[in-house]
Amino acid sequence: MENTPGPRAGRKEWTALGVLMLPLLLVSMDVSVLYFAIPYISRDLEPSATQQLWILDMYGFVLAGLLITMGALGDRIGRRRLVLAGAALFGAASVAAAYASTAELLIAVRALLGLGGAALMPSTLALIRNLFHDEEQRGRAVTLWTAVMTTGISLGPVVSGLLLEHFWWGAVFLINLPAMVLLLVLVPFLVPEFTSAKRERLDLPSAASSLGAVLLVIYGIKEWARHGYEPLPALAIATGLVLGLVFVHRQGHLAHPVIDLGLLGRRAFGGPVFANLLAMFATVGMAVFLTQYLQSVLGLSPFDAALWSLVPAVGVAVAAPAGAALARRVDRAYVMGGSFLLSGCGFLWLTQVSTDTALWFTLAGVSLYAGGLVAAMTLANELALGAAPPERAGSAAAVLESGQELGGALGMAILGSIGAAVYSRDMADALPPGVPQAEAVRETLGGATAAASQLSAGTADAVLAAARDAFTHGMGFAAVGSAIVMAGAGLFSFTWLRGAGTTGRPTPSPTGPRPTTLTP
Repeated sequence: MENTPGPRAGRKEWTALGVLMLPLLLVSMDVSVLYFAIPYISRDLEPSATQQLWILDMYGFVLAGLLITMGALGDRIGRRRLVLAGAALFGAASVAAAYASTAELLIAVRALLGLGGAALMPSTLALIRNLFHDEEQRGRAVTLWTAVMTTGISLGPVVSGLLLEHFWWGAVFLINLPAMVLLLVLVPFLVPEFTSAKRERLDLPSAASSLGAVLLVIYGIKEWARHGYEPLPALAIATGLVLGLVFVHRQGHLAHPVIDLGLLGRRAFGGPVFANLLAMFATVGMAVFLTQYLQSVLGLSPFDAALWSLVPAVGVAVAAPAGAALARRVDRAYVMGGSFLLSGCGFLWLTQVSTDTALWFTLAGVSLYAGGLVAAMTLANELALGAAPPERAGSAAAVLESGQELGGALGMAILGSIGAAVYSRDMADALPPGVPQAEAVRETLGGATAAASQLSAGTADAVLAAARDAFTHGMGFAAVGSAIVMAGAGLFSFTWLRGAGTTGRPTPSPTGPRPTTLTP
């Protein structure tokens, strides 16, 4: 098919994109905004240890589980309508969370926040498909979307730390309210509605099975990463996989499936989904190590550590636009592959980090891998979005984001297990005999830090020095694992994605394109 350039977007479309970035930023920030607030919440609401974990995790679990359903729902009822509904729910739930009086209520409201976030995220990406018909402009818009999403996760702890210095913990939720009100006011005037002219019902059994599959698999992986092998997480993963197979089988027999399996089988769509999964595997898996390294090894305060963690955004700001510009001249498969290899070099750089390494050296390595990853993810998102028919853009965006959530959970589990194994082995050799709470000291750096507070000065210093060395050694092995995955992602991009999506437009189905309606 000949690639005919679409009409170029003007000031109204770019302003609309800026408005849509507000909920995306806040939804991604809410994944990490409670990291510093949880001690204050624990003091006021007195949650149990299990309730505290659910306060942290409930939002992410519901968000991940409902992405596919909400993406398909937006395609059917209208993406602008779903954005407005999600914004109203997210704003109301933010107020309820800020003034929650019990741990149980806060957990329930965090679930509502996840529901609102799931309504917002796929539609913000899918609406780019409707606002920007020119391929070059759409590429810039997707670059911005990807940068805002990844920056929001890093910005959450910074905003949280800043607010907690001046306000009570509920302020980390109330900052969502002005943006959601602004969204509700401006979106009806700036963003056109998009619905499929062919009304399709949402298949509820498919929605239920996709929710159960994603929710159970991610829950099981996270619990496995946190506590090691236990029967319940293993059962959750197995049950989730069975539900996933049921979901896939059902899609092949529906006249109007939630996910078009034919679309997923296209190189220009399925390939980017897998590439994004690998990118988030490394991003989230290493983020856990870097946060602890800055605070527990280098001794930075939580707020200072969060501020320094924003430095890699410089690498992102340079690499993402450069990659998008280069992809307009060179097959994007080569640019994606080169970006993955660049990130692999950044991970190898981190293998040289030790407990006394200068902070600038560590941040330089992080900037290198972060820039490469975001550049690759931007091109993957753009390629997949361009391959999806306009009437399926919401479902396509949801599948992309679900793959990212799964990749992040796998990275946390696998890379976390590698680091924990190296740490435990090193501590078993280095720990002096007769140290109290030796088992906790051998398991985690946090356990070693807690135990050191009860030891004499000399013994405490020896334990902490050994624990910090062991943790940094484990981080280096996790970085090697990330570099290997990035090399595989680069090879995959070079071979599988070469020539994919070169027309810039999806290939029509044999029955012709489906009619769509775009209303102001």
